[in-house]
This record gives sequence, structure tokens and C-alpha cells, in this order.
Amino acid sequence: MATIPRDSPDTEYVSIHDVAKATGAPARISSRALPETLPVLGLSDIVIFPGMVTPLLVESAASIRLIDDVAAGDRLLAVALQREPELENPRITELHPVGCAVRLLKLLKFPDGNARILVEGLWRIGLRETVQETPYLVVRYDLLRDQKDDSVETLALLRSAQAGFQDIARQSSSVPEQTRLSALNAEDPGHFADLVAAQLNLSLEERQKLLEIVSVRDRLKRLVPLIQREREVLSLSSKIQAEVASAITKSQRDYFLREQLRIIRRELGEEEGPQPELRNLRQRVEQASLPDEVRQVARQELQRLELTPPASPEYAVARNYLDWILALPWDQQTEDTLDLARAARILDEDHYGLEKVKERLLEFIAVIKRRRELKGPILCLVGPPGTGKTSLGRSMARALGRKFAHLSLGGLRDEAEIRGHRRTYVGAMPGRILQTLRRLETRNPVIVLDELDKVGNDARGDPAAALLEVLDPAQNYAFVDHYLDLPFDLSRVLFLATANWLEPVPPALRDRLEVIELPGYTESEKLQIARRHLWPRQLQEHGLSRGEVTLPVRTVRRLVREYTREAGVRQLERDLAALARKVTRKILEPASPKASLPLCIRPQDLPEFFGPPRYPGELVERIREAGIVHALAWTPYGGEVLCIEVTRMPGRGQLLLTGSLGEVMKESAQAALSCLRSHANRLGLPAGDPDEKLDRHIHIPAGAIPKDGPSAGLALFAALVSLELQRPVRSDLGLTGEITLQGRVLQVGGIREKLLAAARHGLRRVVLPEANRGNWEEAPAEVRNRLQVRFVRHVEEILPWIFSKA
Repeated sequence: MATIPRDSPDTEYVSIHDVAKATGAPARISSRALPETLPVLGLSDIVIFPGMVTPLLVESAASIRLIDDVAAGDRLLAVALQREPELENPRITELHPVGCAVRLLKLLKFPDGNARILVEGLWRIGLRETVQETPYLVVRYDLLRDQKDDSVETLALLRSAQAGFQDIARQSSSVPEQTRLSALNAEDPGHFADLVAAQLNLSLEERQKLLEIVSVRDRLKRLVPLIQREREVLSLSSKIQAEVASAITKSQRDYFLREQLRIIRRELGEEEGPQPELRNLRQRVEQASLPDEVRQVARQELQRLELTPPASPEYAVARNYLDWILALPWDQQTEDTLDLARAARILDEDHYGLEKVKERLLEFIAVIKRRRELKGPILCLVGPPGTGKTSLGRSMARALGRKFAHLSLGGLRDEAEIRGHRRTYVGAMPGRILQTLRRLETRNPVIVLDELDKVGNDARGDPAAALLEVLDPAQNYAFVDHYLDLPFDLSRVLFLATANWLEPVPPALRDRLEVIELPGYTESEKLQIARRHLWPRQLQEHGLSRGEVTLPVRTVRRLVREYTREAGVRQLERDLAALARKVTRKILEPASPKASLPLCIRPQDLPEFFGPPRYPGELVERIREAGIVHALAWTPYGGEVLCIEVTRMPGRGQLLLTGSLGEVMKESAQAALSCLRSHANRLGLPAGDPDEKLDRHIHIPAGAIPKDGPSAGLALFAALVSLELQRPVRSDLGLTGEITLQGRVLQVGGIREKLLAAARHGLRRVVLPEANRGNWEEAPAEVRNRLQVRFVRHVEEILPWIFSKA
């Protein structure tokens, strides 16, 4: 077996005369000089064509002996491609049937026993039969001469192949110039086909098939497509190499220009080394008070930055990342002012009332003063709009001497707003938490997370889930922003959350909060807030002074009663702002006499400024018919008074419910009707339902507003009793409470807001469950003085009271 030497040059197709001159062998050998038998050398990785000169490496002992005998004799042998490349001594059946008779030109032996030979292909031969197999294979053969013809097709194929090969020779440097000239001047088509086949980059199977084709025309037909394929491959390779060379050339040009710029700066006496910008960054990294892990990452990023061309997009990304690392307050913080007396004074200055809320905030400050660290649950202020939740956070920051920030979470749907975007995205940046800390330049500010109950979620993630890590004291000491990808300590930040109600807040997030409820304001509290805070602020914002306009208490009281109806003071502040604008215009009008100053706004002047009262003195509907009752309700925006109407009509004994009622309220209505029927005898109704064929219709006006909850059960029962007895319920009465089928009255929530709504709407009597007696005691004294209360355990206890004419 023989192979191609690894260090051999590319195979050449050379002139026989050149070979004869170099080796001393005869230039031509006639086919008649060939012996009847030839020893056969198997080839594992090469196919030899007639006229082809190539080196071979011989390693097996049998093949070495074959070469020795051939060199000592006529120097002629046969070569053929093996079917199995790994065989050392193949038989005739293990060789391809067509091979080539070759002449040994040179022999060179090595100390390891191997030999290198140079052979020249002479004639095609077909292996016919075995003469001997040991010590090496000797066979009889048939000489396969080229089948030539002078047809026009053969001539056309020859010219096409010559043109294609010349194109290949021009594109490829691996084709020797002598071979290109030989192909250009070849007149014998068969000789040309063998020459080209030896030079093309073909597989062993393709080469063997060309060797086996005796017909010159068929050989050219098979060769032309192979030449065309090689041309396309070379063309594509040239294009790829040109593009790569262009890119390399541009990089080299940039490098040379930078080197020239460096030399010019050195000649001008300017400093060498890194760019001033990078030197400044390195100096900042070394001087900044960074944690060890952060400093190590910053140094690695700076090294990458120094190796990145400034024109590269990666340069801007890395530079921006370093700027963020250096800009964050890793150890900068403000000194806390832990003076409880000062904190209490600031809270009283900024807010009127809210005594329990202020007490809890002062307790929180006391714990911080005692422990000198901020650990524990996050405070969440829950209450109707306009009750001062956000401003309490600002007052807390002022009391502690800390910086303040406000983050509105309403409508937030992207988790990246909290955790930031990963740096793989274009335009990535940290989340709003780290952005706020960078802007405040301190790691211990007071941050109010406003409208926590308005956080949404979609395909971009759940921001509420991201807030779990931010608001959990056990985790936020190592908060990892996606952009920064480094732990940042948020445990020193005082987070205050606000919400109108907690129902939409996920349970896992709600568990991390300590809820402080802010109730709605009473009428007297609104008067004090308007006089102490709202009206002075509007005077200042509109350029007015107390000497130019006066606002008596009676005017503010009428404004509160007849023009606003809310739990907070936001609408009241808007009305006071409108009043200040109108007064400012009136003062500046030329027709207004200066002697009229200070201008006094009397209660009877309000219709002139605002029109007729929005909520006249008769605040609730006067009840004159049976089946109508006032129910006390709780909403996220404060308490409310609902009007429940019940009527009956001929039908099939059904219960109709309208007014955009929720499932719980519908079940309460069903329970009220069942309770009424089961207690018919006690209520003085006939035994058995005489109105079995009558439909009862319960409606709660304001049908566009959804209503739900069990606390309307007692009011629904009262309305059904009023309808059955045909006795109107008192107009100044409000009821709340959940009932059971047995008639028991159960505890409900939101009592303070409901009592405030009852007083605000002009009610004088309320019915509450006995279990809510403690909530009545916690209600403001002003409200308790204006209302008469009746506590009940069973529905029967309300009958003597709701129909009396007191």
C-alpha cells in the first residue's frame, strides 16, 4: 500500500522530456515494451492518471519488497486505488478494476524502513487475473487505449473544457504555470482530459470514474460539469477572501492612523498612554468608595474599554455602564435627625388630625432611633384619595432629615421598570429604583411608592413580583438590578407605599406590608385643614395676601357641605383655587373700587362664584313610600350612602336584581328574602306567603357603578319588610350589616368611613351590628354627636326603631 507524503508538493502534470532529463530515464516507452504481467501497488488516497508524476510514500514490508524488485528490474509496475484504504496487502478483488501502468523514476529509503518513490503514469490498464499474491500481488492486465473520434462535439467539448480550465488557472495559484501552458497547447483530447483531471479538486470516486472512462468524448462530457463547478467554487472563494481582506485592510488603516496620531502627540510633547477620558475613569474607579466585588467588575470593564475602539458601539455601552457604577451612592448617605419632638411638630404642621397615623409614624421613628438601623415591615398607607398619604411620606422625610422621592406605580406593567433591562438590549438602563437613588445621591432616602394597588401586569412581566424583593427586608440588602447585575443594598431606604384599597395587591406583596389606614375627614377637620393649609397655600400661589381677601368660617362650612362631598379634601382644594382665581380677577378689574379691600367672601356669595349648590341642604332623598331604605356602603374612595328600592308586581314569584350588583350582593338579597319568609309569623305577616305569585324587584340606582359586598344585607331586609308591611322607613336612617338565614346580624368593615358618609349626607340615625360597637367608639366625637346609633344582634330588633316617628 502507498500513500501521498504529507510534506509533498502539489501533484504536477509535467512533460515526459523534462522527466527524462531530470531522472536519466528514456523519454518514451512504447506499449509494446510493457511485460505481460506487472506487480501491483495499492493506493489508499490517490488516483494516478497517464502522464501524471507524483511522489508516493511506501510503508508496508510487502510493498517495500515490491519496490526493491521493480527498481532492480525494468522499473515498471501497476498502481490501482484500493476499495478499503486501510488494507496493507490488498487482493485483486479489493482493488478497483482499472488502474495505471507507471514507471519508477526515483527511490529514496529512510532509516525507519519506509521509502519514498517518484512515479510517472504511462497507460490505462484493466486488471484481469492474479498471477501471484505472495510476497506481493502480480497480475495480468489489459491495455486500455483511448477511443478517439474527430467529431464536432468532441472538438466543442475540448474547447469548452480548455476555456474553463484556463479560467481556473487564472483564479487559483495552486495550478503550476507549466501545467497551464501544457493544457493550453494540448492537441490530444484524451491527454488534455487526464491532465485536467489530475489538477482539479475532485473526490477519489470522481477521479476513479474519469480514469475508468476509455471514450475520450464521454470523458470530456463528464469533465466539463466538474470544471464549471470548480470555477463557481473558486469565484465564491475569491469574493469571500476579498470581503475579508477589505475588513482587515480597514482595521489596519485605523491602526496605522491611531499610531500616527500617537506619534504626532508625542512629538508635540503631549502625554502618551491611555486617552484622557479613560485615565479619568480609572482614577475615579480607584478613588470611589466601592465594594470589593463592584470594584473588581469596574476594573474588568475598564480593561475591556481600553481595548475597544471608540467608534465601536460596544465602547458606548461599556462607558455608560461604568458611569452608572460610579454614579450610584454605594456608601453616601444623609445623617438622620432622630428628634421625636421635632418630628411630631413637623407632622402637626403639615397635617391636621390623623392622630393614630401620626402616632404610628412616631413609633417607627423611635424604633429607628433606638436600633440605629431600619429593619421591619414596610409601611403602607391605605385610604381614600385626597387624605394626605403622599404628603405624609414627604413630612416623614423632612422629620428624619432625609431626601424624598415619589415613584408613581399607577399603570406600571413592565417588570423592567423596577429591575431594569439587561445590557444586551439597545438603550438598556437600570430600573426606576436605582435611577432614583442616583438622582438623590444618597442610599437612605424616603421613597413613596404611590398607587400600589394600580400596578398591572402583561406579557412583559409582573412588576408586583419584582417589588417583592424590593420591599422584603430579608432580601433587599442585596437587590440585583438586571442592568447593573451587581448587588445593591436597599435596606437603608425607607419605603412608604400608598394605596386606595388592598384588594388588588397580591397576597405575597400584601404580607410584606404593615397597613396603616387613613380614614376620611370629618366636616370640622376639613374646616381646619382649609383654614390652616389649603387657603394660605392658594393665597400664596395666586399672589394674594390676607389683607386683600378674607374667608370666614361660615363660608368654608357652606363650601364643604353644599359644594363638596368626598372623604378627602382634593375637591375642596380645587374649589378654593377657583375661588382665589375669581377673587384675583375681581380685585384687578378697573371697575372694582380699592376701598372695598379687604374683600370678604360671604356664604351667600358662593352661588355667584360657583353657581347653584351641587349638593343642596336636603342631602338624602326623603322617603315617602314603602320599600325604600338608605344603606351605608364602603368604597375605595370613602364611605357612601346607597338608596335601595324594592317593589312587587304580578309574576311567578321570582326575585329580580338590577343596578350592576355583584355576586355577593345578589346572594345577600336572596338571603334577606329567605330570612323574611322564614320569620313571617314573628313579623306579623300571614303564615305562608300570600304573594307567592308576585315578583319582587330590588334595584339600587347608579346602575353604571358596580356594587358588591355582604354589608347591605340588613338594609335589603329592612326594605323587604317595609314593602310587605307597607310602612315607609325613616328618611334620616342608614343601615349596614350582614345577615344570616336565621336572622343574625354579623360584623362588617369600613364602619368609620360609613359613619362619616352618614354624617356627610345628613343622616341622623344609624343601625350597626352589635359586633361593631368597638368601631363606633373609635369614630370621631363630632360624628358620634351628630348620629344616634342602634346596635342589633337580630333582624327583629330593628323593627320598632326604623318605623318610629321620633
